[in-house]
Amino acid sequence: MNNNYKLDISYIAGLFDVKGTISHRKKVWKMEMSMADRNVIELVHETLMVGTVKPKKVPTGMKPQWRWRCTFRDCLHVCKKLWPFAIVKLHKIEQVIDHYEPDIQALDDNVVDLAAERELRDV
Repeated sequence: MNNNYKLDISYIAGLFDVKGTISHRKKVWKMEMSMADRNVIELVHETLMVGTVKPKKVPTGMKPQWRWRCTFRDCLHVCKKLWPFAIVKLHKIEQVIDHYEPDIQALDDNVVDLAAERELRDV
């Protein structure tokens, strides 16, 4: 797409609440979002700067779909961005952060304290 537009993170969080999924298998977390509007999916990808965009297989006769997907640490990166704005997927987003956060804290002391952030959010 390669334009100068960027989406607001709160907008992406809203899209993800409606169109996104978070899953894990064998200790690997994955996020994805699919829709027929390729431009929106590409803007999500360009704004978040992680993941991949590929066509999604759909049954014959259905509109073409596009999928943005990310895994592992990219999933953590996105979850931390979406967390302040998420509503529907908040629990899953927190599961991803809780899964990866201990490993990150061991490597870097300059990490957001999720417990403190939750307290601030509840105020």
